[in-house]
Amino acid sequence: MPTDGIVLLMPFKGWPDAALAFYEGLEADNSKAYWLDHKDVYDNDVKAPMEALLTNLAGEFGDWRLFRPYRDTRFSKDKSPYKTTIAAMIGHGYVQFSADGLVAGAGTYHMAPDQLTRFRDAVVDDKTGKKLQGIVDTLGKGGLEVHAMEALKTAPKGYPREHPRMELLRMKGLVTSRHWPPASWLHTAGAQKRVVEVFRAAKPMLKWLEANVGGTTEE
Repeated sequence: MPTDGIVLLMPFKGWPDAALAFYEGLEADNSKAYWLDHKDVYDNDVKAPMEALLTNLAGEFGDWRLFRPYRDTRFSKDKSPYKTTIAAMIGHGYVQFSADGLVAGAGTYHMAPDQLTRFRDAVVDDKTGKKLQGIVDTLGKGGLEVHAMEALKTAPKGYPREHPRMELLRMKGLVTSRHWPPASWLHTAGAQKRVVEVFRAAKPMLKWLEANVGGTTEE
């Protein structure tokens, strides 16, 4: 947190075994009783390391926002009250920790209609589309996945059905990410380096999105 204009970096030492055990237990017993009985574990072993990580990364990647641990069950058949992950946005990036390990990613998760039109036009354009395909190929070679939260099954209306960049054309967002299952390094400060590597690798894609898609003027 800033103090007299100075940002104090918090020590990040990874997530202890207790953090993984907490989410394993929450998956088995997603109840208020379990949550209250283990709230100190969540605060000290799950939330505190995440906040330390995000604080350390803010100088390079931007402001961060931690998601609430409570599920919105109003329109869901699943009435489980608690999320089985802790996650945050930081700049254009995303970090998630759970019993399944660690996820880091960046991109535009959901495009508004005006953004989607600009994205598709840029994908079919030979100059901008080939540049994006090159970025995607480089990310794949580096072990990162490029995907969308939602994608069409066929070509969008008005666009060629046999386009060479059809996989990109069907996407309704553009995200690159990497998932690591639980491993010994997750309990060390080395976890921060892995998140940083993903965020830095994503910068060319984010730059392309900024130049060719931009923000939305729609509500």
